[in-house]
Amino acid sequence: MTTDPRRAVPRTDAVLAEPEVAAAVARLGRDLVKAAVQSVQQRVRDGGLGPDDVVATVLRELPGTASSLSPVLNATGVLVHTNLGRAPLSAAAVDAVVAASGTTDVELDLGTGRRGPRGAGALDALLAAVPAAEAAIVVNNCAAALALVATAFGGELVIARGELVEIGDGFRIPELLVSTGARLREVGTTNRAALADYTAALGPDTGAVLKVHPSNFVVRGFTRAVDVAELAPALAGTGVPLVADVGSGLLRPHPLLPDEPDLQTTLAAGADLVLCSGDKLLGGPQAGIVLGRADLVQRLRRHPLYRALRVDKTTLAALEATLRGPVPPVRAMLDADLTGLRSRAAAVAEALRTAGVAAEAVPATARVGGGGAPEFELPSAAVALDARFAEPLRRGSRPVVGYLESGRTLLDLRSLAPDDDARLVAAVREVADRWT
Repeated sequence: MTTDPRRAVPRTDAVLAEPEVAAAVARLGRDLVKAAVQSVQQRVRDGGLGPDDVVATVLRELPGTASSLSPVLNATGVLVHTNLGRAPLSAAAVDAVVAASGTTDVELDLGTGRRGPRGAGALDALLAAVPAAEAAIVVNNCAAALALVATAFGGELVIARGELVEIGDGFRIPELLVSTGARLREVGTTNRAALADYTAALGPDTGAVLKVHPSNFVVRGFTRAVDVAELAPALAGTGVPLVADVGSGLLRPHPLLPDEPDLQTTLAAGADLVLCSGDKLLGGPQAGIVLGRADLVQRLRRHPLYRALRVDKTTLAALEATLRGPVPPVRAMLDADLTGLRSRAAAVAEALRTAGVAAEAVPATARVGGGGAPEFELPSAAVALDARFAEPLRRGSRPVVGYLESGRTLLDLRSLAPDDDARLVAAVREVADRWT
């Protein structure tokens, strides 16, 4: 006669009453913790776990937060990885988000007790970072900024055919623009556009001339494009605004990225408005940033669609802290010293070999990512492991995403903060320990 294993399973209410589990309920919520308890109980019924191990297993397997999103170590060598949330926030920005998560003065003048300008600190920080701008607004993302411009200016939007680009996940700029009710006046050909093409297209229905940086591809050969500095004088006096979507959010020129347009230079060259993303090379939260002439920015701010696209207090807080605080992680990755990267890779590889894991420090090539500088390669350093590590590392308790190359798993350190090197070693060892 055998004992039914179900009789040995601790009761749900008894497990939830354990002090450490009860503390987790207060932190994560009863439903989430109860589901974890029930999952572990089923493992006891199935014979894969002893009844005395239930509480410890529940505590070990509970998530760190009530969100299903998992922190991931980015060892891909892609600094701005869209699938991994693009730019990681700086510690200063994270602290600002936490501080702003409660009730704040986001739209209150504490001196007068009356309504104040929304997110004034973030807007002031933007204007300080880009002195050529007279005013600024912030919306949900760069596509939202472009949609707001197309809606508010209306009529015909003049744009070169070679700039009718497709961005991530199959979204196409021309379809976005047309969805607002605007009409597109395409000029030039796929590979060549001239100033005369633009000026000939201007008419009484022209709402704006758009320049869209083809950030995720490069056209070479028999090509010609009209830059902002050439277009701006030709539009002077016409009343037609020149709007430039520069994409990546580079504030000022960077010596490593001479071909990447930046906000300050584009405005100084004569653009009336510039648009960019906040979570790429700027290094902040997801946001669409609009900078430029005060009258045009105010026109966008007062349009009804702006209300639907504006950002919340935590985004404003993170953006301001990114601009005013220390160098954000993406900029630190971009500027990382190759000698330092090689030393880190050697140290990580040595720590893994000491733990019995075959590992080797190797040269690697990193990239900006996120539609920025598509052909630019950054010399880097990586740790090479057996190809078998790739999938279990992604599935580990602290997921690590690397890439496969030449039959090996490579973990590139340029896209990883130095403080994460020890976590990387621990994650690899966790996988290796399962195989021993």
